[in-house]
Amino acid sequence: MKVFRLNVGIREFPDFKECAEAYALDQEDLILTNEYIYKPSISGLDLPCMTVFQEKYGMGEPTDEMVDAILTDLEKKPFRRIIAVGGGTVIDIAKVLSIAEPGERMDDLYDHMENIHKVHELIIVPTTCGTGSEVTNLSIISRIKKGVKQGLLSPAMYADEAALIKDMLLTLPYHVFATSSIDAMIHAVESYLSPNACPMSELFSENALEMILTAWNRTVREGGRDAWKKYAADLLRASTYAGIAFGYAGCAAVHALSYPVGSVHHVPHGQSNQLLFMDVIRKYQEKKPIGKLNQLEEMIGNILDTDPVFAMNTLFKLMDSIFKKDSLKDHGVTEKELPVFTENVLKTQQRLLNNNYVELSYDDILDIYRKAL
Repeated sequence: MKVFRLNVGIREFPDFKECAEAYALDQEDLILTNEYIYKPSISGLDLPCMTVFQEKYGMGEPTDEMVDAILTDLEKKPFRRIIAVGGGTVIDIAKVLSIAEPGERMDDLYDHMENIHKVHELIIVPTTCGTGSEVTNLSIISRIKKGVKQGLLSPAMYADEAALIKDMLLTLPYHVFATSSIDAMIHAVESYLSPNACPMSELFSENALEMILTAWNRTVREGGRDAWKKYAADLLRASTYAGIAFGYAGCAAVHALSYPVGSVHHVPHGQSNQLLFMDVIRKYQEKKPIGKLNQLEEMIGNILDTDPVFAMNTLFKLMDSIFKKDSLKDHGVTEKELPVFTENVLKTQQRLLNNNYVELSYDDILDIYRKAL
């Protein structure tokens, strides 16, 4: 069994001002963020740092073209540290910037992944409650020419520190809170069920699930679009806990099957995971009803105050109360695409499929897609 270790230092701050003072941000630092985050939280501090706004290079999830354009613009602008302030797109890009030598581009890094080393210090400030990427060494980039989302993975891509600032979540639109927290919940479930899990990683999965589901339950009971904000600190910690768990044990079929959907039809990551989650779990229940899945059902039943046999259906209903699940066809997916997606998953996502609760065949994966359609 591999060694469980925490590879990233984690700090908490009340606001970005205290964070900036603690790290003594200066002119040798590069802040990578979004303008809508920078203006209310950072601009008034008059920091001497260089600033890059991710959205000026493209919208949506990160692509190789987006990253290459940023690398080109930064070639003649020396900097020592990268301060990534944002959600999954900003964080994934920042990880790549931290290991890219001058002149290197995405294809170079994928072609020589075994030689990757850290070039710049990296501090990550997550502004959603879902990615968990602040504590992992993985960056998921859409390779446009190849038509696939692919992970870039290296120990050199761990951040030096993650800075958790609850207030950075409070301006999130409701749908971003909802889909990002759904993503974190799925991270916790998949890492818990993974055959690579260990007692230490399970502790982080379990705590993440309890914090997220408790916050969801209270949010639904209290009503109103802003009720979740009372639990922002717990949701942010839970996202980090889930990131620690899947950083060790891995994500699995839900993520593997969601990648082609997100890549081709531009469905946001957390939402594309939600589209597949229920049908993956039901396939697990069908293929191996007796096993670790029962422990998960008992845990969720305890959190949601229901019998273990009803736990997963209760969870699916709670998720719908937070953010109503669509069908794949609602996002333009057609029956004709499903065999193509299935082949794509089997060809490109073995890293994730190896973490499945049970092995899934071509027919199993195609059936999951069809039920989600």
